[in-house]
Amino acid sequence: MFSLPQFMLVGPLGWSELLIILVIVLIFFGPRRLPEVAEAIGKSLRKFKKASADVKDEIQAETKEIFDDKDNKEG
Repeated sequence: MFSLPQFMLVGPLGWSELLIILVIVLIFFGPRRLPEVAEAIGKSLRKFKKASADVKDEIQAETKEIFDDKDNKEG
């Protein structure tokens, strides 16, 4: 019948799952490297959000330009 993609079968993460992930990361990287890892993740997320916002702004600007050109031709 209908099957969901694999990533949608996980569902939202709760506090217990986040705690387990944190413990695993702490064991894997150690307490000394954890701030470095968190900083790198934070920087990556900021870059991704900025790039996403830039793409969204450019798409909106192009769409506005297309509709403005269309209105000018009709009027």
